[in-house]
Amino acid sequence: MSLSLFSNYRQRQLEALLEISRALTARLDLPSLLRTILGYAAEMIGAEVGYVALLTPNGALRVASGYGLPSNVFHALAPYLAQKRAERDFWNEAELRRQLKIVAEATHIPLEQVVSLPLVLEDEEIVGGIFLFRSGSIAFTAGDRSLLRDFADQAAIAVRNARQMEQLREEKARVEAVIANSPNGVMILDPDLRVVIINRAFSELVGVTEEDAKEKPCHEVLALENLSGDHLCQEGRRPPPPTSVWHGEGDIIRPGYKRTTVGITYFPLFDRNGNLINVIATLTDITRYREAEELKSTFISVISHELKTPVSLIKGYASTLAREDANWDHDMIREIGQVIEEESDRLNDLINNLLDASRIQAGALKLDIEDVSLEHIARTALERLRTQTDNHHFELDFAEDLPTVQADSRRLRQVIDNLINNAIKYSPEGGVIRVGGWQEDGRVVTYVADEGIGIPKDEQSSVFDRFFRVDSSLRRSTQGVGLGLFLVKAIIEAHNGEVWLSSEPGKGATFFFALPLT
Repeated sequence: MSLSLFSNYRQRQLEALLEISRALTARLDLPSLLRTILGYAAEMIGAEVGYVALLTPNGALRVASGYGLPSNVFHALAPYLAQKRAERDFWNEAELRRQLKIVAEATHIPLEQVVSLPLVLEDEEIVGGIFLFRSGSIAFTAGDRSLLRDFADQAAIAVRNARQMEQLREEKARVEAVIANSPNGVMILDPDLRVVIINRAFSELVGVTEEDAKEKPCHEVLALENLSGDHLCQEGRRPPPPTSVWHGEGDIIRPGYKRTTVGITYFPLFDRNGNLINVIATLTDITRYREAEELKSTFISVISHELKTPVSLIKGYASTLAREDANWDHDMIREIGQVIEEESDRLNDLINNLLDASRIQAGALKLDIEDVSLEHIARTALERLRTQTDNHHFELDFAEDLPTVQADSRRLRQVIDNLINNAIKYSPEGGVIRVGGWQEDGRVVTYVADEGIGIPKDEQSSVFDRFFRVDSSLRRSTQGVGLGLFLVKAIIEAHNGEVWLSSEPGKGATFFFALPLT
């Protein structure tokens, strides 16, 4: 070869390698890159057809890209390649001749020459091979093989980059899945504390969509009240210094929703030069922990008051009766005895409610099942409780021929008594209290309705919680520890029933419970 021809040949080789390098940096998909590499390699060494095979997870080879090969060649090679192992089978003359025969027969080209090289990564790992074929009697030379090595190295780089990109995609998908499905709210901020992404839990907690939150300052997206601790999401705040982690708490107040107390932690991420990349804010709903603390405080306060009041009255009246300097007439003794009896009953009811609540929590609530007429229980309850008020009018509204249910009559009396007592307590101006029921869909539905103060929407989901009492001025003037409705729900659910309510503030409340007929 003349010097001029060699110079042109070398120039074409360099141009081809440069073009392949550009293709690598352009981040084309792997099959496209391999086709580009194969095309230049075939052109440079005068090959007519060729292919690149890559290792499968089980160590066999599969065709990843071809040059000048019809589709039937891929089908013809597939069974052969699947039986071989790259590290031992593909670089000896016998195996190359077998491949040459398969490709020649499938392409109907009189191919006579074959050259191949493994694709080897930096750590000497073989990831596949490059195979090129041509017709004629002129064999591939050592120079051809040397030239092919450059292209094989480029193909190995493409495979390595594709692996790394696939790993990055998998890791990114895993991270995105963790963030998206985290039970805690996650918000990722840029260095200017603007929102990059929020997950579903954050969106549900705060009430803002990811689309609306994106690129907004975080203090506009996460507006907390009653703050404590450290907070980045406040107007005028600067990003945290390196290694700093901030913690804080606050309340999310949304119209029409119950207050949500959250704890928030800010984790800053810095690059190796100390530049802030992102701030990851995690939001945890701690409402139930805060409520547990308030519940504990409320329980101690209310129970001590509710226990102290009847005990004080009983002690006071008993001491009055025991005075030696007094001579009480019969009517006064009867009146004092009646007060002592009433307060003893009240104390007994409170203790029984506490014991029932404890049994329910322990799963030890026992039921004595028998045939029970709900109308009879309701009628008896109204006759007994109507003496407690002069402001209310009581009505029964049960359907005719209402069937009996299989239930614990004592527990159902407790349910209806609690509901009627609540109706009396929370309708201080009087009005109608209606108790009724009907049969539907294999169950009996019973209700107790009043015309009282009603229950705010944001509190309706909590009225069946232990020690919860509706937030109103009546709470301070009415007796009770907030166990009545908790017991109602627990007793009905122990019967495989359902309890719910319907209410509007100022328009009264109606409590329903349904019990199955079988």
